[in-house]
Amino acid sequence: MNESSTADESRGPRTTRQWVILAVAALVLAALCLVAGRWQWNRYETREAEINLIEANWSAPAVPLGEVLDGPGAVLPTSEVWRPVELEGHYVTDATVLLRNRPVAGRNGYHVLVPFETQVDGQDVVIVINRGTVPLGRDAQGPDAVPAPPSGTVTVVASLRADEPASDRGTPPGQVQAISTAQVLAAGPEGAAWAAGRTVGAYGALRTEEPAPDVELATLPKPDTDPGSHLSYAFQWCIFALGAIGGYILLWRRERGALRGETVSAGDLLLASADADDAAGVRARRQPRDRRPTPEDEEDALIEAQLH
Repeated sequence: MNESSTADESRGPRTTRQWVILAVAALVLAALCLVAGRWQWNRYETREAEINLIEANWSAPAVPLGEVLDGPGAVLPTSEVWRPVELEGHYVTDATVLLRNRPVAGRNGYHVLVPFETQVDGQDVVIVINRGTVPLGRDAQGPDAVPAPPSGTVTVVASLRADEPASDRGTPPGQVQAISTAQVLAAGPEGAAWAAGRTVGAYGALRTEEPAPDVELATLPKPDTDPGSHLSYAFQWCIFALGAIGGYILLWRRERGALRGETVSAGDLLLASADADDAAGVRARRQPRDRRPTPEDEEDALIEAQLH
């Protein structure tokens, strides 16, 4: 008999109350696992919808800005995120602001945000353009230099992004922690008053500009379409839930079997057959009286005593 069998016998069978407590614990554990699995499934569905939107809009042909945003005060619809639009106008270079703490491809640097003046159906519109990134400077408080955008009339193709929530974190002058149009304009040297009543609830991630600038910035990467591990995690939590219920059932069946005396192994049952008994009897008759019993003989004797 092994140690676990001895411990079970000394403890005795579990009471009904104990079985009920174990059942409730197994059900609660299974329920928590299912809740976690459902949460991961929801995240998977949300991410899948984002990927489908990116794939549909990113490769779409560029359209005039007025087809997506009809004028000042317009807010970008969720279905139009990443939609490429074409704008013609000019950069307000003096209002350039830097976005900090937003690494790209694992590299630290600053995003260069420049307001862009254009027109939509005869109305003046100001939209912030993220032109790309510049590396950290020698003192890490800002870049060593910020290349200027093209001057004069410029044709820009940019992917539209929804305004980010404003950040309440402090920054050095001329820098922001989020691409919120109001916050970006307010961080400029002249503040946001010059663009009052002409902004939209979106910004553009630059794709191309014509004419090209004298010094190009590091381009922004394509949007991430990695689905992540949410689906596999959802399945794992479901397996954990089944394991909690299955563990309870297995424990119940093992104890029920123990109460019926079903504690022998498959090998013990083979030894209990008639042929095994006869073979054991022949071995016993052939054993010399003066020979000491071997460990195998002692094990056979112990098994026979348990069975009879």
